[in-house]
Amino acid sequence: MRLDKFLKVSRLIKRRTVANEACDAGKVVVNGKVARASYDVKEGDIIEITLGARTVKVQVRDVKEVVRKEDAPTMYTAVE
Repeated sequence: MRLDKFLKVSRLIKRRTVANEACDAGKVVVNGKVARASYDVKEGDIIEITLGARTVKVQVRDVKEVVRKEDAPTMYTAVE
């Protein structure tokens, strides 16, 4: 699954266009490297998102095309 779509489906970022813009601006890092929106997300990837002064770091647990709102947090685990 594309990175921008994963960020939207997992609800880490609200809209896919915003996720795409964040990737283009270099604010999304996957496994220590700046990632493009077209990056293919796999289980075990570490995603770090910097939006404003806030940084979110998560590990991908599951990649699903469609997820209910309540189940979205099961797609990732917060990493310190």
